[in-house]
Amino acid sequence: MYQYIDETYREVDFSNKDLREGELIRCIFIRCRFRAASLEEITTEGCRFEECDFSGAQLNASIHTESAFVNCRFTEANLFVAKFEQCKMTGSDFVKASLDGVTFAAGDWSYTNLRGAQLSKQDLRGLRLEEADLYGANLEKADLRKADLTRAQLAHAKLQGADLRGAIMEGVDFRSMDVKGAHMDIHQAVAFLRSYGAKVD
Repeated sequence: MYQYIDETYREVDFSNKDLREGELIRCIFIRCRFRAASLEEITTEGCRFEECDFSGAQLNASIHTESAFVNCRFTEANLFVAKFEQCKMTGSDFVKASLDGVTFAAGDWSYTNLRGAQLSKQDLRGLRLEEADLYGANLEKADLRKADLTRAQLAHAKLQGADLRGAIMEGVDFRSMDVKGAHMDIHQAVAFLRSYGAKVD
């Protein structure tokens, strides 16, 4: 096990490195590459990753607390049972990433690319997903209570059985997604009806 504290790395290539079971505290990584790196069971606390590439990286069982991954690429990364607690993930790309069993404890996931993501039965309560791309995502039976989905792209998303009560859904096109069996509050129900041209008094 290794530990890095208050270190800064710029454009360093960690691709294919064995970096398992490490501890990173308040470290900064700018435009670094972690392509296909082994990062299983690492922990980050208060770290910042800017424009870093984690494509194909193994992040299984990693734990991240109050860290920021801004405009990072996680294409085809394995995040099985990873945990993100109060993290800032804005602008990051998760296309074809494995998100099975991931824990999302609050945090800001605005502007992220989660197209086609498998998020069924996930606890996404209070998550900020403003303008996130969730096109075709599987959100069946997901708990989205009090999440911020302002202007999120939810076309062809599966929301059957999802709990949307208290979620902010301003600017969302209800006609483009399947909400059969979803739990809505009165405000969402009214917005849903109006999206189909109903007059609600």
